Amino acid sequence: MFSSYSWGQEEVLWEPDKRLYWSDFRGKVPVGAGAAATTASGISYQFSTSYKGNEMVVDYEVNAFFYPTKSWYKPKICNEVTLVHEQLHFDISELFARHMRKKMAKARFTKNIKAEVKAIYRETLKELNDFQNRYDKETDYSRNIPQQKLWIQRIEKALNEG
Repeated sequence: MFSSYSWGQEEVLWEPDKRLYWSDFRGKVPVGAGAAATTASGISYQFSTSYKGNEMVVDYEVNAFFYPTKSWYKPKICNEVTLVHEQLHFDISELFARHMRKKMAKARFTKNIKAEVKAIYRETLKELNDFQNRYDKETDYSRNIPQQKLWIQRIEKALNEG
């Protein structure tokens, strides 16, 4: 299962070789939680502007993060398949951080840049959330092993393509 969080949380930056371990999931299991585990991950951005002559120059950074204190699991029912499923949620966040970077690179900003960047971010978050939900649905939260394997291949390929 996936949750999206942002500013003010303990963060682990996504890195190509970073793999999650159950020890990274330090949040408390919510009372009555139906899921076996939840990966709290998402994307954040920052930007600044300057001018070269009359031309606005935009510097930006977009990153994917995992939030350990908001991520949790039920040790009695989780296994390595579940952990791989949760890792992919984090990897999907990175894919959408890359997607947002591409949108930012192509954008032609005006003096309303703050609102324009916020709109790109909101659109990207909606796409990320929809994609994460589709992933959970198609894999039945990791229980559909053939679908889980297909998703692993799909996400690994997308990450390797850049």
